[in-house]
Amino acid sequence: MARLLVPEMTPVRTDGPPQFALEGWVDTAPFEDLLGIVIESAGKGRATLSLPFVVRLAQGGGVLHGGALTTLADTAVAMAIKTLLPAGTRFATTELSTRFLAPLCRGRVTAEACVIGPQGRTFHGEATVRDEEGREVARFTSVFRVARGQGFDE
Repeated sequence: MARLLVPEMTPVRTDGPPQFALEGWVDTAPFEDLLGIVIESAGKGRATLSLPFVVRLAQGGGVLHGGALTTLADTAVAMAIKTLLPAGTRFATTELSTRFLAPLCRGRVTAEACVIGPQGRTFHGEATVRDEEGREVARFTSVFRVARGQGFDE
């Protein structure tokens, strides 16, 4: 879980001392903490993360917002990638796609992610998102790129 070093509504800056600290390389950042994302497991290019469906994550129809589902899946892939990279490596999502299969109306949702790579600076990720009963509610695919200048071939 991230530890904020400044008040939570402080504008982000790109210079100066850090504004938050993580307990470890494979850890949730302030945004993931805001949503309640928990890392259940992570290692060897795989990760499982979960999220409780609470009222603040509902869309107008009362189901879990698609953005929350997508964030969970995207973060699961990112954590899987972190298990393959040296601490401090900078990387980001460059493409993502979420296919919603069923509404989530209550309970805890879990994303199981795996990655392929790196191929040069590129990782390809997939995540399956399931409800508490194990029903598949979404499929997620993504492409991540490691920032230049970190020892990865183009």
